[in-house]
Amino acid sequence: MKLPLYLDYNATTPVDPRALERMLPYFSEHYGNASSKAHAFGWAAAEAVAQAREELAALLGAEPEAILFTSGATEAINTAVKGAAEVYAPKGRHVVTVATEHKAVLGACRALERRGFTVTTLPVGPDGRVTPEAVAEAMTDETILVAAMWANNETGVLHPVAEIGAVVRARGALFLCDATQAVGKIPVSVENVDLLACSAHKFYGPKGVGALYVRRRRPRVRLAPLLDGGGQEGGLRGSTLNVPGIVGMGAAATLAREALPEEADRLRALRDRMEAAFLEAHPGARINGGDAPRLPQTASVTFPGVRADRLMARLRALALSPGSACSSGSGKPSHVLKALGLSDDDAAATLRFSLGRFTTEAEATFALRAVREALETLREESVEA
Repeated sequence: MKLPLYLDYNATTPVDPRALERMLPYFSEHYGNASSKAHAFGWAAAEAVAQAREELAALLGAEPEAILFTSGATEAINTAVKGAAEVYAPKGRHVVTVATEHKAVLGACRALERRGFTVTTLPVGPDGRVTPEAVAEAMTDETILVAAMWANNETGVLHPVAEIGAVVRARGALFLCDATQAVGKIPVSVENVDLLACSAHKFYGPKGVGALYVRRRRPRVRLAPLLDGGGQEGGLRGSTLNVPGIVGMGAAATLAREALPEEADRLRALRDRMEAAFLEAHPGARINGGDAPRLPQTASVTFPGVRADRLMARLRALALSPGSACSSGSGKPSHVLKALGLSDDDAAATLRFSLGRFTTEAEATFALRAVREALETLREESVEA
């Protein structure tokens, strides 16, 4: 067993060797620019991009033409939020989102507020979910966009996407779903959304490449480009395409589609076993979002009375996170955990365990033993003090 043991798959995943193998020729022999239409090098690159577009579309149940490749989910989200706001501002200047969204969504919404838009940020229940009824109540005749994630990056909690989509469509607004943590882990479909963002490095593809689904009909969604330039991606993103990254994303999408749902079942069993052991090992421990539908491989566990940083100091053999990778260095309590009603002390006593494709039964057993021993050591030190 190789140490440290990686249990932070929600932060990023290793590139699957099969996806890497598909990528490698596009760094060397097939190095053409996909926008070069006059020779074979460009044709080979363009063909590879077209194949990857089809592979990702198959995973999402989308038309290939509706897939826009980006540098990652953050760019995709900003393109959706700001691009929709610019086009649909004559209709209204109101946006609805949720308190537990990723900072990419919340940050883009704050940027709209600085431009004079009104943003309503909905609270979630103790289980971490927002209800379709709350979304409907928040919407007005001025609402042009609702942004709600598919799966939370810290707790794994799943929002009722289909029901929210129905509410938003009935009111004539657009529904953006950040599916970054969901794609490749559970079945995801664009059927009930107008815009959907994802990132390759969350499902065993490379970093630096993501995608935005943009509905082409019923209704056709129009966006203003975030990046102006050469007119690539249907004029929505001016930039030379990252052909090796896009090829890797397509390959990773195919591998994920082939692995579902068996992989989800395997990881859910491992996660449930670990959660049960954590609850037994520490009196008062609880699973955040444990009463809600969740991703199969994510566990957010609060160990009351035990600071997460002290616990992690005793778990050097495990690579895990006190929360999302994008905010764990801020020193502030997780905005997600605070939205669930946790106190600052309990938020600071929380660890996220996220499993993945390469997590084994033996590794789960090792992690359980390591956490149990670390908790026992900290309790003994507390008594002695």
